[in-house]
Amino acid sequence: MTNHEYDMVWIHYKLVRKPKNEGEGVIMNVGILAKLYRQARMAIMEDTHDVDANCDGPDLDFVYSDVDSYQNEIAELYSYTEFSEFQMNVKAFEDQMELYDLPPNWQKQDATSQRSIVMKLVDQLEVSDRSFRMQAARCILYLAQGCWAEVQSDEEQHQNTRDNVIVLYQLGVFSSFIDLLNMEIETACSPDIVAVKITNVTLVDSTDIRVILSVLYIITETIRDEREKGSEDYKQLAESFVQEINSPLPDGELLAVKLLGMITRFCSGAAPQFPMKKVVLLLWKVSLLGLGGMDVLKNLKNEYRAKVGLEPITEDTLEVTKCMRASSPPATATDILENQYPKRNFKRSLMKQRFLDEPEQIDMEMSGNEGGPNANNGNSSTGTGSGNGEDELSQYYRPFDDPSASTSGNSNNSTATANPNNQPSHMQPPVAVPAVQITPRLPWTPKVRQKDIDQFLDISRNKFIGYSLIGDHESLAGLPQPIHEGFKTLQRHMYVSLADMQIKKEEDIARNPISTHEDEIKLTPAEILYQAILPNLPQYMIALLKVLLAASPTSKSKTESINIMADVLPKKMPLTATQSTKLTVDMGRHKEIIVKAVSAIILLYLKHFKINHVYQFEFMSQHLVFANCIPLVLKFFNQTITEYVNTKNSIPLLDFPSCVIGEQPDLSGDSFVYGGEMSDKPYSWRNVFSCINLLRILNKLIKWKHSRVMMLVVFKSAPILKKTLKVRHAMMQLYVLKLLKMQTKYLGRQWRKSNMKTLSAIYAKVRHRLNDDWAFGNDLESRPWDFQAEECTLRACVDRFNLRRYPEATQKCGAGGGVGSGNNGTAAQNAENAQQSNMHAGNGSGDRDSNGYGNNGSSAGGGGGGVGNNSSGQQNQQLHDYGVEGGFPSDEILTHSDFAFFGHSGWWDRKVELTDYFKANYAVWLEEEVYNSQTDWDAL
Repeated sequence: MTNHEYDMVWIHYKLVRKPKNEGEGVIMNVGILAKLYRQARMAIMEDTHDVDANCDGPDLDFVYSDVDSYQNEIAELYSYTEFSEFQMNVKAFEDQMELYDLPPNWQKQDATSQRSIVMKLVDQLEVSDRSFRMQAARCILYLAQGCWAEVQSDEEQHQNTRDNVIVLYQLGVFSSFIDLLNMEIETACSPDIVAVKITNVTLVDSTDIRVILSVLYIITETIRDEREKGSEDYKQLAESFVQEINSPLPDGELLAVKLLGMITRFCSGAAPQFPMKKVVLLLWKVSLLGLGGMDVLKNLKNEYRAKVGLEPITEDTLEVTKCMRASSPPATATDILENQYPKRNFKRSLMKQRFLDEPEQIDMEMSGNEGGPNANNGNSSTGTGSGNGEDELSQYYRPFDDPSASTSGNSNNSTATANPNNQPSHMQPPVAVPAVQITPRLPWTPKVRQKDIDQFLDISRNKFIGYSLIGDHESLAGLPQPIHEGFKTLQRHMYVSLADMQIKKEEDIARNPISTHEDEIKLTPAEILYQAILPNLPQYMIALLKVLLAASPTSKSKTESINIMADVLPKKMPLTATQSTKLTVDMGRHKEIIVKAVSAIILLYLKHFKINHVYQFEFMSQHLVFANCIPLVLKFFNQTITEYVNTKNSIPLLDFPSCVIGEQPDLSGDSFVYGGEMSDKPYSWRNVFSCINLLRILNKLIKWKHSRVMMLVVFKSAPILKKTLKVRHAMMQLYVLKLLKMQTKYLGRQWRKSNMKTLSAIYAKVRHRLNDDWAFGNDLESRPWDFQAEECTLRACVDRFNLRRYPEATQKCGAGGGVGSGNNGTAAQNAENAQQSNMHAGNGSGDRDSNGYGNNGSSAGGGGGGVGNNSSGQQNQQLHDYGVEGGFPSDEILTHSDFAFFGHSGWWDRKVELTDYFKANYAVWLEEEVYNSQTDWDAL
C-alpha cells in the first residue's frame, strides 16, 4: 500500500472508533485495519458499477476565465424581445443620412466623411428635442453594432464594430452618452415621476435608456476585448479609456458608483423601469476593465507581497485546477436504490447500510456473500493477497488522487476492476502507473500559520516541561528531539499572508499611533473605488443581493419584491405557442445573465479589496453576511444543480448578430430544436461560471471565521453542497470540498463515517494544513465559540481603520445616507440579532420566509437593511430617554457588548443635541450614573 492509502485507512479507523486506552488501541488497530482493508476491496468492485452509474457523463471541458467569448458577451446584451428594435436603428440611420444628403451606406464613406458624420451626431445629442436626440443615439448604436445591414458575415460585422468603436471613442461619444445617462436617471427619479406609481412595467418603458446603455456597453466590451488580445490599434486608446473610467465624472461620481446607484434606486422602487440586465452587465465590464482581471490580481498580489518582504506566490488555484480531473460524485440513497435494487437480492437492512461507499459490510462478510454483489464479474474476491489488495485500493482512490493523472488511467481502471482476480490483466497496470505519476504527491504544498506553530509549541512546553512562554516563537529548550524536528518542518511550511502583515501593521498603529509610521495611501483603482462606494456600501451590497435573489432559479415570483423582467416582457403578451416558447426561454436566459454578472461583480470587488487592504475586504464581507448572503447562496444551490448547469436557455438563431445577418429562417418548433443542438458543448458556460463564482464568494466570506462556519452547519449546507459534487468539474468540486472541510469537525462522527468518499476527495484535493485536525473534530476550535464577540471585535477593528483613513466617508456611512436608503438603509443594524436570527432560523424554521431569510426581512432601500429591525425601536427609545435625539444610526451594532468599542466608532466627535428633559434632570443623572457608579479601572 502507498502512503496515501495508509493515510486514508488510518482516517477511516480514527472515525470509526477511538480506543479507550493504549492496550485496546493496539488490538483494535490490527482488527479494524484488516476489516477496513476487506471493505475497501469490496467497495472497489461495487463502486465501479454503482457509483459510476450515477456520474453525469464525462468531465466538463469548461475553462474558467474572466469572461466568455466576445461574441457571446455581446449577444447576451440583447433580449430576444428586442429583435424588432434592430430595424429601428437602421431606419434612424437611413433617415439621418437622408437628412445629410448622403447615401445610406456607411462603408462607402471615406474616413473623413465618417468622422464628420459622427461629429454631427454628437452635436445632435445635445439638442432639447427628445425624439431628435434619440434618433442620433440610435444612429450611433447602429454604428457600434457594426452596420450589420451592410455585411454578409459575422466576421465583417465584428470588424466594422472594431473600427467604428475607435472613431466613436476618439470623438467623445462615450462621454456624451454618459451625459445622456445622467439625464435619463434624473428624469426617471424626478419627483413628478416618482409620485406616479408605475405598474406593469414593460419593455416600452425603458426604450431610450436601453439604447444609451447598449452603446456604453459595446464600447466598453470592445475595448476590453481588444486590450486583452494585445491589439496595437487599441493600446493607447485602451489606456486612456481605463484612466477615464477610474476617474470621477464631471459630477464627481465614478461611473461604477453611478451604476450602483441605479441598482439601488431600482431596488427601492424609485425607478422600476431601469433595465437591470444591461445595468449590471455594464457595471461588471466597467469594473473588470478598471480594476483588472485574474492576471492583474495575480501580479498585484505578488507586487504587494514583495513590498512587505514576503515571497511571491508560486501556486495559482486556477492553474492547478486545470490539471485536476473531477471526482466521481458520491452516490445518494435514491441513486443507490435505483441502480442496485433491480440487480441484487440483498435484504433491505443491507440496502440501507449502502450509503456512499458502504462503511459497514459486516453482514455481507459473515454470510460469506462477498462475491455475490459481483456475480457478473465471474469471480469472487475473497482472496487477501497483497498484490490484489494494493492494486484495487489504489484504483478505488485513484479518482481523488493526483490531478495530473492522465485520462488514460480510466481505461486501466475499468479493465483491472472488471476482472480483479485475473492475474495477467492485473500485471498490466503497474507498467502504466509509473508513467503518469498517480500517487507520489498531492497537488498543493502544505501550509501552516504562525498561530498554529505557537499553539504547537505551547502544547509541547506544557506537556514536557510544564510551563508556557507567551510571545516566544522559537525557544525549544528542554523539548525532545522529535519536537525539534516537528518544529523545523512546521517552520519550513509556514505561510505568511499579505493580510497578516496588513493586520499587524494596523495593530501597531492602534497601539502606538504617534510613533508608528503609516505609509502614504496609494490611489490604486481599488482604493479609488473603495473610497467612492464607502459612504453607501451597505446599500449597494443589499441592492446587489436583492437582484441576485430575484434572478435565482429557486426564488418564487410571488415573493419577489422587485421586477427584474421589466426589460424582457413585451407590451403585448404572446399569442402563439412559438411566441410563448421564445418568451419562456428569453426569461430564463435573462435571469441566468443577471446571476452571472452580479456574482462576477461581488467576487471581483472582494478579491481586489482583499489585496488592497484586508479591512476593506472585511468591511464589504461583513455587510454581505449581515444582508444574509450566506443563506442566499445556499438557497441558490438548493436545486438540481446538474440540470441548472446543463440547461441551455438560448436560441442561437436569435442571438445577435445571427438574427439580423443573412436570410432568416422561419422560427418554428423545429428551429428551436435545431438552435438548441447547434452548441457543441453539453453545458451552459454562464451557468457553470455563475456557480463557481458563488462558491468562491461563499469561501471568501467564511474562511477562518468560526461564527460563519457555524452558519453553514446550522443551515444544513452539507447535503446541499454534496449534491453540487455531481457536477463533474474539478474547480467547482474543489471549492465545494473546501466548504465541506471547514464544517466537517462540527458535523459529528456519524456523518464523517457515512461520507468517507467525500473525506477522501477532501484529503486528495484540498490543501493540507499540517496540524489542522479538520477530520476528527477534537481540537479546541470545534468547541462552542463566542460568535457575537468574534464579529464585534472584527467590526471594531474595521471601524477603527475606516475612521482613521476615511473619517468623512465613514461618518456619511454611519449616517445611513444614500439614495433609497430611507431611515434604515444599511445592512448591519444589529449584528447580534443578525447572527442569532440566522442561527436559530435553521434550514426549515417556520419563521423563515420562502426566500431563505429570517422573518426580520431583507429589504433594501426604504424598507430595511437585510437583518432584523425588531430591537432598533427599543434601542432608540432607550437612547432617547438618555437625551440623544433620534438615536444612533441604524447601521451601527447597538448591543450592550459593543459600547466598549464606541471609542473606535467615530461617535465621540459627533455633535449631540441634548433634550430639555435631560438638561432638567442632569443632576439626577450625574448622581446615579457617575458618582454612585463604581468602576474597576484595572479590569477596564
